[in-house]
Amino acid sequence: MMSDLLFSLWFFLPAGIANMTPIFTAKLPVLRELNAPLDFGRKFRGKPLLGPHKTIRGIVAGTLMGSWVFYLQTQIGGTAGGLDYSELTIWLGVLLSFGALFGDLVKSFVKRQLNVDSGKSWFPFDQLDYIVGGLLFSSIVIILSLEQYILIIIVWFLMHLISSYIGYRLKLKKDPI
Repeated sequence: MMSDLLFSLWFFLPAGIANMTPIFTAKLPVLRELNAPLDFGRKFRGKPLLGPHKTIRGIVAGTLMGSWVFYLQTQIGGTAGGLDYSELTIWLGVLLSFGALFGDLVKSFVKRQLNVDSGKSWFPFDQLDYIVGGLLFSSIVIILSLEQYILIIIVWFLMHLISSYIGYRLKLKKDPI
């Protein structure tokens, strides 16, 4: 069971890092020129497609950072969950990373259409969007067992709750979830 838990953490780490990266890069003045909203202010049914917090900077930085983490994992090598990391293609890292961010974009679109305020907690979708997106996109190049998928969802859902609460306690977030 411990090896399955560690596999869940290790396999999905690039997506988890990709999901967090836009929050931190938003604070970097060096990347301000990439601050343009992905939806360029366009609307659907009179409502923003994604909103101003979904930026080119976030997608690019998150995908690059998550892919870099995956690259490091392949350099470390080893076997986890039946996968030989020295034989995996970098595309898995790109798909995990971009997929996580894409899942967040889909959720943001739905939130805007349902009039859920930008930045307002939307439980449990805020905790699941990046997980579902990362797993769906990664399935283009690798299929895991049903048990592995379920454990990844549970572990990363709980990780998101814990990290959100820590962010709240550190006054980095408005809501504890």
